[in-house]
Amino acid sequence: MAATEAQGLVAGQREDAAGVHGGVGSLDHEDSEDCILEPLSLPESPGGSTALAGPPSVPCIFCEEHFPVAEQDKLLKHMIIEHKIVIADVKLVADFQRYILYWKKRFTEQPITDFCSVIRINSTAPFGKSMKEQDNYFLLCDVLPEDRVLREELQKQKLKEILDQQQHERNDTSFRGTCMFCTEEFHGNRSVLLNHMAREHAFNIGLPDNIVNCAEFLHTLQKKLDNLQCLYCEKTFRDKNTLKDHMRKKQHRRINPKNRDYDRFYVINYLELGKSWEEVQLEDDRELLDLPEDDWSDWQEYPVCAVCLFCEKQEETIDQLYVHMKDTHGFDLLRIKSELGLNFYQQVKLVNFIRRQVHQCRCYSCHAKFRSKTKLRAHMEEAKHASLLPDRKTWDQLEYYFPTYENDALLCTLSDSESDLTAQERDENVPVISEDTSKLRALKRSSVLNQLLLQECLEN
Repeated sequence: MAATEAQGLVAGQREDAAGVHGGVGSLDHEDSEDCILEPLSLPESPGGSTALAGPPSVPCIFCEEHFPVAEQDKLLKHMIIEHKIVIADVKLVADFQRYILYWKKRFTEQPITDFCSVIRINSTAPFGKSMKEQDNYFLLCDVLPEDRVLREELQKQKLKEILDQQQHERNDTSFRGTCMFCTEEFHGNRSVLLNHMAREHAFNIGLPDNIVNCAEFLHTLQKKLDNLQCLYCEKTFRDKNTLKDHMRKKQHRRINPKNRDYDRFYVINYLELGKSWEEVQLEDDRELLDLPEDDWSDWQEYPVCAVCLFCEKQEETIDQLYVHMKDTHGFDLLRIKSELGLNFYQQVKLVNFIRRQVHQCRCYSCHAKFRSKTKLRAHMEEAKHASLLPDRKTWDQLEYYFPTYENDALLCTLSDSESDLTAQERDENVPVISEDTSKLRALKRSSVLNQLLLQECLEN
């Protein structure tokens, strides 16, 4: 950061801090040593076991003053006024509380000048005041490698917590909620309510799987409506009926995409450090539209390793894998494909079916269940059950279109049963169905053209 920009940042935050009246009383806490984190260690409870019960708070880096987590701006202003320290890009810190606790410990170990840039402010100095008497401010930012690593670790930890919460909400069946437009109550999974509002009221806040902390999100939206505020333009109206008419006529039954308060409810905003959903989408568009022509002369193609259906053996070519499965497990996929006349999609379903049965340690021939894949393989090889496929209707099902393993390279190497035929053989195998002209002749007799010709003959 340039010196003039840093001075502007400090000066601007000083002006904001000057408008704060009064202080926040300090809370009774244990010594700061009880709240210290190990370097880059991110426990679930930053305050440690000695932290007092009650609303979470964040301490000042240099003193015992504490502020509620929700009043982050007050803490920043306090540190600027009292301790002359500025934290750059605070909005990019995924966990502000842990970030402050980490630096509170580090500043007790080394001087602040080892971590922060020193900025000398002269914009507010009285005329004739010497440079030695001017204020020095300290800037803490991610230019420092340690700060950058800390921010990235906090981001990773936050993303893990968000994904765990999202998975919990996706599987949760104890959700209870009320529609914001018709007051109908819903029980079960959150998707039931969200899909109802999208289908019945044209109110769509996104796919349920893309949303996290859904209950808090819905509570935030309901609070706005209770305050007679439009969710899109955020104007306030005199009564509920006027608000409903406005949102219906103006098609404002959607949230304001420019309101950054909603970003925390969408998983996409946690994926990359310092990037919002808009920036991620613009990045994707640039990759599709403005991608320059790249030089692929140094491209090196690496072989795709496919995994055996019955064990962990990997081969670089599909032919080697076929030989391995035939010699080791007695499973000849090429022979089965030829005898049953399987097309590409049927091969996909068969492979996915076998993958799932082996994953569940179940023999697909005799349906015996085993405790491990090793015992399953021993049984199938001894009983020669690998080549004994069940009836086609067992595995030729729509559910087996979906792969058991997302990275199953074997599916990418399957070939259509018609690919081995020549073009002439494929043309000869295509049946030709003659057109039924009986209906065409009937239509010709009843055509309006015939009626016009008959009328013309009668008139002449």
